[in-house]
Amino acid sequence: MKDGFLDTGRALTTAADFVAEGLAEAAEAVALDAVAAEFKLRMTPAMRGAVRAAGDPVAAQFVPDVQELQVRPEEMADPIGDEAHKAAPGLTHRYPDRVILHTTHSCEVYCRFCFRREVVGEDGPLPAADLDAALDYIAATPAIWEVILTGGDPMTLSPRRLRAIMDRLSAIPHVDVVRLHTRVPVVAPEKVTEALVAAITGRPATYVVVHTNHAQELTDGARAALARIAGAGIPLLSQSVLLRGINDSVAALEDLFRSLIRNRVTPYYLHHCDLAKGTSHFRTTIAEGQALMAALRGRLSGICLPTYVLDIPGGHGKVPIGPGYLVPDGSGWQVTDWQGRVHRYDDPAR
Repeated sequence: MKDGFLDTGRALTTAADFVAEGLAEAAEAVALDAVAAEFKLRMTPAMRGAVRAAGDPVAAQFVPDVQELQVRPEEMADPIGDEAHKAAPGLTHRYPDRVILHTTHSCEVYCRFCFRREVVGEDGPLPAADLDAALDYIAATPAIWEVILTGGDPMTLSPRRLRAIMDRLSAIPHVDVVRLHTRVPVVAPEKVTEALVAAITGRPATYVVVHTNHAQELTDGARAALARIAGAGIPLLSQSVLLRGINDSVAALEDLFRSLIRNRVTPYYLHHCDLAKGTSHFRTTIAEGQALMAALRGRLSGICLPTYVLDIPGGHGKVPIGPGYLVPDGSGWQVTDWQGRVHRYDDPAR
């Protein structure tokens, strides 16, 4: 027993597992089975160990909820338009200079708000023929400067598979940057071995973007995993999702971003929650998000502040949606500072 919960050392993958752990009510078991039939369940031992109470900011991210069965008309199976920009099997080409390579559909955890919750599962790595087709497309498209490995989660792949992908990308002269989007260093830190870090080190330049939403996720194991990556000279960035009841407060976001910086992770993106099916109970309004970012501006160093972004539904790309500080005023501007005071600024004459 750990912090009031069973410590079995295995992932939770069924509604019954969550009930047995005391994280879900037995009376909801049948309804939660219906949730599991629609969207995959998985919570790692590391995240189970990070839970302090049922329904807390860690539990709420991974424990199934009957509210997931409520699908609003505006919600979509593919809210960011991966299919609309599919260039080859497993490859999304939305912007001219970068592509997303879906290396696997598997994750160590299945977040209840995931924008790819319709497609993630236990299918394993991208088939060899599909990977070949994707890499051939990248090699034949000189405009591609950056390849983003995602999925699923690319760090669920073995070091051997990751090294093989990195070697093939390194042989493409115009690919200078590889970015890995992952939750593994936080949710399954034991997988961040020396072999895995070595597999992603070298040319092209590697960046690791870690998904984490609350400081409570940053366990001793997570901090050690992040240190192993940073110690190898690999820059670490973060992406988080603004989630109602989990991190939609100034205190929670301030704690998260400070904690990341302390662990040599630069906050990169704060995503407005996407219009994935069954996720409305997690979603704030944009105005609420803007107010939070405005409040943080005066409390945090600039290196702690991510860009608040919206992925435009339908695959039209990300746009910054943070608060506005300038309003046109004749030949100049009215500028609001971090304390809410307004100042006049005149553009220089031309």
